[in-house]
Amino acid sequence: MGEKSGFTLIELILVTVILGILAGSVTLTFRGRAEKARINRAKADIANYNTAIETYALEHNDRYPKSLKDLEGNYVRDVKPDPWNNPYIYECPGSMHPESYDVYSSGPDGIKGNADDVTELSADPMAVQD
Repeated sequence: MGEKSGFTLIELILVTVILGILAGSVTLTFRGRAEKARINRAKADIANYNTAIETYALEHNDRYPKSLKDLEGNYVRDVKPDPWNNPYIYECPGSMHPESYDVYSSGPDGIKGNADDVTELSADPMAVQD
């Protein structure tokens, strides 16, 4: 008599459950890393805008630009939205640094002024707004 080979229903269900758990953990890990990469990109963009703003101020008698758009061309190629497709926020004088300026992203939720805002603050009390 020949033996039957194959998987039982219990074995198939167990393998399916294990694969589901593994897929779920990989998805959660990837989402967390993707969000962290977006935050790091926003911080890098903000650092670049801060450098461009300071360069602008050096070339304009210590006056800051009125908006980030004033930096386009000579200081940055173009002003892009943040990684969540919202505009970067530029305030001069800044609410966090009233003696200078603030540049930040409203973060993943797109709502300004809450805990997920992404900042890379720069302040130079020597310059003033145009």
